[in-house]
Amino acid sequence: MKVSFNILLLPLFLVFCFAATAQTQKQHKEILDDLNTVKPGQGRVAVFEDKAIAEVLGRSMAPSRTVYATGDGSVQYVKMRGFKIQAFSGNNQRTSKNEAYYKQGLINTSFPGQETVVTFDSPFWRLRVGNFKTRDEAAAVLDDMRKTFPAFGKEMYIVIDEVKIPIGQLQE
Repeated sequence: MKVSFNILLLPLFLVFCFAATAQTQKQHKEILDDLNTVKPGQGRVAVFEDKAIAEVLGRSMAPSRTVYATGDGSVQYVKMRGFKIQAFSGNNQRTSKNEAYYKQGLINTSFPGQETVVTFDSPFWRLRVGNFKTRDEAAAVLDDMRKTFPAFGKEMYIVIDEVKIPIGQLQE
């Protein structure tokens, strides 16, 4: 029984290895050109591509993003998934709101280039800072913030959130 099982697996393994090797050899060839090429000792395959397929193949499959603008229209940006620094989160209904706005004022003074947003999602008041495309960008600012505010630096951390990225920074 064991021998017959191994005999069945051997051809499957060889087919898999051959397919993987063939795929890497064809990386830089166009699929249709390769299929339409006459190979000695093999049959001829003719593949015809519909125009509708040709038009779809070159397009980006990512959904188009809505472009937003600031109130004065000076900066255009898109909203996308990125990173922010959560500088405060509290659920004490008597003090958390005031603490969030107090820390927002401190951060706005020390880091005027970073956007700060206070949100309330019951029962939590949160303060989030910045709009970063990558975790590394957020980590660099987080290190600076922890040096500037050692008293509450330990409660700050990076979170995934919807961010606003200016159009000029999308390709960088």
